[in-house]
Amino acid sequence: MVFCWIFFKGLTSIEHKIQKERSMTKIANRPSETSLMSTYSRSDLAFVRGEGVWLFDEEGKMFLDLASGIAVNSLGHSHPKLVKVLADQGSKLWHTSNLYTVPNQEDLARVLTKNTFAEKVFFTNSGAESVECAIKIARRFSFAKGQSNRNRIISFEGSFHGRTTGTISAAGSRKLLEGFGPRLPGFDLIKKFSLESVEKKISKRTCAILIEPILGEGGIVTLTCSFLKGLKDLCEKYNLLLIFDEVQSGIGRSGHFLAHESCEVIPDIVALAKGLGNGFPIGACLATKRVADCMVPGTHGSTYGGNPLGCAVALETTKHILKPRFLSEIRKKGHFFKEKLNNLTDIFPDQILEVRGRGLMLGLKCANKNVKLIDMCRQEKLLLVPGASNTLRILPPLTITYEEIEEATVRLERALLKMRKS
Repeated sequence: MVFCWIFFKGLTSIEHKIQKERSMTKIANRPSETSLMSTYSRSDLAFVRGEGVWLFDEEGKMFLDLASGIAVNSLGHSHPKLVKVLADQGSKLWHTSNLYTVPNQEDLARVLTKNTFAEKVFFTNSGAESVECAIKIARRFSFAKGQSNRNRIISFEGSFHGRTTGTISAAGSRKLLEGFGPRLPGFDLIKKFSLESVEKKISKRTCAILIEPILGEGGIVTLTCSFLKGLKDLCEKYNLLLIFDEVQSGIGRSGHFLAHESCEVIPDIVALAKGLGNGFPIGACLATKRVADCMVPGTHGSTYGGNPLGCAVALETTKHILKPRFLSEIRKKGHFFKEKLNNLTDIFPDQILEVRGRGLMLGLKCANKNVKLIDMCRQEKLLLVPGASNTLRILPPLTITYEEIEEATVRLERALLKMRKS
């Protein structure tokens, strides 16, 4: 504990460096009654500025952000290159629609196909839309082959694929479905990650398997390579398509550009979003040409998907993440962070049951209520995200430094001490 205190005292230089440049912001006079729908249990925290891994509230207090807008701000807040790219594009052209060629959309698609399994891309506005697109492609593929009765998709309990009617039906969670029934047909849920269970569920009407390589909302559950390879084998055996939902795990988050790459498993379709635009709303559905060829004019569309603004930011973000050694550095930082978290597990076995995840997509399985620990962390000006199964998600910007990881560990330790005393 003495070591931690001394180290923390040294690390205050991080705050001092940023505080010298920050501009204090007066508290806004907001009305007590909100005009927003009550779909979120919002904190009173309101942030007005960000810089790197730091967020500043209305009083100028700075918070270490290990949430990244829920795995969105890949390169941190207000990255200077992204700010410039957005400003430059905004001064030229915002929107034309997909009735015309969008040059930087073509450029982004080429970068994505060059660096992944994919040969074709459809751009969306969100993760849920990307998953919806994947579902439609899988069903349309069977239809184009003259097998319109093959339209059922195997999915897994505990997964999260978005909040549209289709994606909540795919996840099958009672919490997500309550009040929004009936559940859409066409999805066969598996209760556990078992190849035997999957094979038993496959029927003549099955067209695809949909799964997250690393469950995000589901509690940072990393599926084994043997399981993912087994799914691929089943798809080949029964002529099914394999869909990976990498909305949260993709775009470098795991230490590979796409999380499934570490297992050397080649899917047919992948859904992306979140980190692709670093906060600008954009998603993508990637597919092989063999599969994507079933999507002909009129089968799918999007008014805003792949607009010049989103593609400009996503292109710069993607190029940055694909720079030499950037991904390997994420793996190193993830290993370093995980070691720090495992040390905390040794100190607080009564509070941390397990450290999960890969790269900078990490999680803590909590013994006590995760929301209480998150509140304690906020008191230490440390921002984290809750997950299912009483987990705490750690999703910092991929640009976080080793020094900032040390600082986060110190703040988390102080929060755990508060928990123990409470």
